[in-house]
Amino acid sequence: MRYKLNIFIKVAQHLSFTLASKDLNLSQPAVSKTIAKLEEDYNTTFFNRSRNSISLTNDGKIFLDYAYKITKLFEELEHSFLFHEDHENLEFHLGLSTTIATYVMPRVLAKIQQNAPNITFHITSSNTKEIEQKILDQKLEYGIVEGKSSNQLLKYTKFINDEVVLVTSAHNPNSKNSVTKKELSQLPFVSRELGSGTRDIIEDILKTHQVQKLNHVITLNSTEAIEQYLEHSNTYALLSVHAITEKLIQNKLKIVDIKNISFERDFYFVCRTGYQSQKMDLLNKLIKTNYNF
Repeated sequence: MRYKLNIFIKVAQHLSFTLASKDLNLSQPAVSKTIAKLEEDYNTTFFNRSRNSISLTNDGKIFLDYAYKITKLFEELEHSFLFHEDHENLEFHLGLSTTIATYVMPRVLAKIQQNAPNITFHITSSNTKEIEQKILDQKLEYGIVEGKSSNQLLKYTKFINDEVVLVTSAHNPNSKNSVTKKELSQLPFVSRELGSGTRDIIEDILKTHQVQKLNHVITLNSTEAIEQYLEHSNTYALLSVHAITEKLIQNKLKIVDIKNISFERDFYFVCRTGYQSQKMDLLNKLIKTNYNF
């Protein structure tokens, strides 16, 4: 519930689904869906919607007041139990897969350290397979990765949902609003390197839909590099919606719908099977709490 309330507050503050989605690092459809579900749950309408703007209804203003009070109580609860003297001078060695390290965790880690400046993070960023191997080699205690491996030596716990979408330059003259599975396999693709969690998920889903191998024209080892390449070419890529929100708002990239295929996945906390500690439990709670859960 707290997660939904925070989304509502951001939309009410910005009076814009687009700006709220950027602030929350979520897709605009995800934000709109959450608000619609809240309105359905409470059998009312919180926002007046017009073509170019939104505004709070009377019920929306009342609900906003309650939302502020409830989230404030959550913050007081967290400070009472998560941030106290026992947690001073803690160090965490955390592995993050590339997309998560770049687009999801920076604001979360910053928020944690605002509340607990004596907590120190040492971050290792790499692709999913490399993070998993470092955990197995005991070079890292804990990680957050894209996709769920079948390695029985590792334990996976769901963190958040993600969606991978087909994107291209907003100025690509050859692009359409949607493509079929056959057309998808013929498009010129920019891809992540082997070992990337995003690439593994894409290939698994394509197999289930009996889609031929994609037409890879170039392979790059970071999402930022792919985004830059897309902006200056007429190629396509499948990228996390978390990674492209700002580029969509800036009208540099656009999403192309794939008929009858969706690339949904989860991000996971990962550690060695059987490995458990109070320190790890605390880190899990800190991350979830500060991601607006």
